[in-house]
Amino acid sequence: MVVLDEPIKGVVEVKNYIDGEWVESSSDEHRMAVNPATMKALAKVPLGSAEDVRAAVDAARDAFPMWRRTTPLTRSRYFFRLKELLEQHFESVSRVCTMEHGKTIDESRGEVRRGIENVEVAAGIPSLMMGYNLEDISTGIDEILIKQPMGVFACMAPFNFPFMVPLWFMPTAVATGNTYVIKPSPWTPLSMVKLMELVEEAGFPPGVINMVHGDVKPVQVILEHPDVKGVSFVGSTKIGRDVIYKEAASRGKRVQAQCGAKNFLVVMPDADVESTVPGLLSSFFGNTGQRCLAGANLVMVGDDRKFIDGVLSKIQKATQGIRIGYGLEEGVQMGPMQAVPRKNRVLGLIDKGVEEGAKLKLDGRKFDCGSYPRDCFLGPSIFNDVQPDMTIAKEEIFGPVMSVLHAQDLGEAIEMVNGSSYGNAASIFTGSGKAARRFQYEVECGNIGINIGTAAPMAFFPFSGMKDSFFGDLHGQGRDAVDFFTESKVVIQRWP
Repeated sequence: MVVLDEPIKGVVEVKNYIDGEWVESSSDEHRMAVNPATMKALAKVPLGSAEDVRAAVDAARDAFPMWRRTTPLTRSRYFFRLKELLEQHFESVSRVCTMEHGKTIDESRGEVRRGIENVEVAAGIPSLMMGYNLEDISTGIDEILIKQPMGVFACMAPFNFPFMVPLWFMPTAVATGNTYVIKPSPWTPLSMVKLMELVEEAGFPPGVINMVHGDVKPVQVILEHPDVKGVSFVGSTKIGRDVIYKEAASRGKRVQAQCGAKNFLVVMPDADVESTVPGLLSSFFGNTGQRCLAGANLVMVGDDRKFIDGVLSKIQKATQGIRIGYGLEEGVQMGPMQAVPRKNRVLGLIDKGVEEGAKLKLDGRKFDCGSYPRDCFLGPSIFNDVQPDMTIAKEEIFGPVMSVLHAQDLGEAIEMVNGSSYGNAASIFTGSGKAARRFQYEVECGNIGINIGTAAPMAFFPFSGMKDSFFGDLHGQGRDAVDFFTESKVVIQRWP
């Protein structure tokens, strides 16, 4: 077994980063974060306390007046420095991400690259934050709109993209003049520890960017704290809707809660098979299916059995060839689930699919992961003849499971997509511009792919979402993010 260098040696006792200092949590409760591929302990993680959050928010509140008066050009230069440091530590950060999450090193590199792109966009804040004006709205009277920062913002990050997701929010918030508190997932805390080390090295003033570890308790304190102006969240629909959105919005806070998904990938009879199959495999089984843009339901359109059987045969053959193992090992194509409870949940849904009558064409419960412990590993599964009312067709599985449905025509396929309570992403594979335009026009999803398996927006576009996939008004990334983290002030002036 040849394994790439592991940057984490031994067990790290993680600390909070508050007001420019590394401080121990006041919590006496801890969780061990483990490498899901090897099951070796990586970090002792405090579950957090109200005192930890209050200290971080107080530091951010106190730092805000000075940071708000720092010019946008000067603020942008901190992000140029951070970007340079991230490039220097790119490989090390990527390996940390693989060790704590389990994804392959190439997937981690992609995640880190996407995070860096958000830092790059934030460095352009002098232009992005510009308002607008008009002379002579009436005789001798001018009107201008300016965008102003609001104060302290916070995010609650998920386990599946521990490095990238906080960077959907923090750079824009801080570049626009706000101060920030990050609460990483207690399952994957080390990517943010590494980021805070680089934030410190970049020279950000104390209190501008803070990090508090923890589980449920810190989240509730963030939602209730009167000095927190808004929150960003990525996670399940149940938590996002019933806790984050409900609790924060009821207190007048701004909220962007990007939640669950059940993404449909529609294959038309005129799709280019050679380019379609790799796109499908990457979408369904990349990141071991643990992403909100992952393919979940594959809809084969039409009654051309030769075409449909040919596509499904190619998919199954390619899927059977996926090499499963430790993501730092060269040649591994799929890592483990991030934790044992997540694997067990997926196993339960596979059992449910069989029970409800779907045909299990490829059983991910039977797999080879070499000499690694099997605790978190799970192979890819493919179900055929799935009906829209089956549990595996409706519920978010968040694991490497493909459910194949059949539609007579594009209209029926669109009805399937729109019949879902989720609206995160949907893709169509076709050679027809007419079909593609109808799909993007009629489908009720925030992120649309045309011959793209994973419709992931770049940092300068918003990460959209509809229905039960998003709660709030303004999404993360892009112009939406600038508006979310600023208040528009209109000034009407006359000088007689």
